Amino acid sequence: MRHRKKTFKLGRNSGHRRGLMANMLKSLIEHERIVTSETKAKLLRSYADKMVTLAKKNSLASRRQAIGELMIRFNTLTPKEARAAKAGDTSAYNGDRKVVRKLFAELGPRFAQRNGGYTRLVKTGALRRGDNSAKCIIEYLPE
Repeated sequence: MRHRKKTFKLGRNSGHRRGLMANMLKSLIEHERIVTSETKAKLLRSYADKMVTLAKKNSLASRRQAIGELMIRFNTLTPKEARAAKAGDTSAYNGDRKVVRKLFAELGPRFAQRNGGYTRLVKTGALRRGDNSAKCIIEYLPE
């Protein structure tokens, strides 16, 4: 019996599941909407809401927690790139830095007045061709 067990195992071990969720979270934050299986979307919803809650706090500790949860790896910048980034040119950044910036600069303030429920699941009714799994759209609310 699986009473009071709230995690979906998805047929993966814990490290694989953590990497999968980190990658899906990055894609969701970047695009604000992704299409995935229904089970993965239900698991991702809890992680996505926790990320917005951290972004609403907007402290150094919450930023570091979000970076750890998203498994962000910052590429080192050369001194020339660091000077350009300080001046405002962020073209040398990898996508991970932009994800963290978007989370704390856009999504946190957007949901500042909302007390939870930042994501929406929309069942498409379509089935995935390979394994006949139900597909679903997960997205952040526009508010």
